[in-house]
Amino acid sequence: MVTFQLERTVPLPLKEAWRRLTEWQRHGDVVPLTRVTVVTPPPTREGTVFVARTGRGPFAFDDRMEVTVWCPPTEDEPGLCRLEKRGRVVVGWAEIEVRPGPGGRARVIWREELRVRLLPSALDPLLRAASRRMFGRAVNRLLRRP
Repeated sequence: MVTFQLERTVPLPLKEAWRRLTEWQRHGDVVPLTRVTVVTPPPTREGTVFVARTGRGPFAFDDRMEVTVWCPPTEDEPGLCRLEKRGRVVVGWAEIEVRPGPGGRARVIWREELRVRLLPSALDPLLRAASRRMFGRAVNRLLRRP
């Protein structure tokens, strides 16, 4: 099991940072070889399910996720979203927190715990480094794109 945390401070209002991070289809635009499909009807809420399909052909797998906490930010209050990863290959959870930062900016905290089934724990350090890099790039791209 691998855990990591990413933090970013961005010149965006809380609600805009939240929107950019929680429009699930956008994740497919920034994660290589990934397409995201929302299974449940909008709007996003507790119980929303979406699937990130990563890879090509026979080397693709589905990362099924369910929103288990959905508390969007208000003008003054932080927001929190928790996703439970329930795929056949990847399991764990992710939390996206958006809170007020310095100078009216938004502070984003992304926490994640994941396990890749059949991957030996001896490879956890490599998985942690690769995950931090991949998710860090994805978060940066999501926050930069309107």
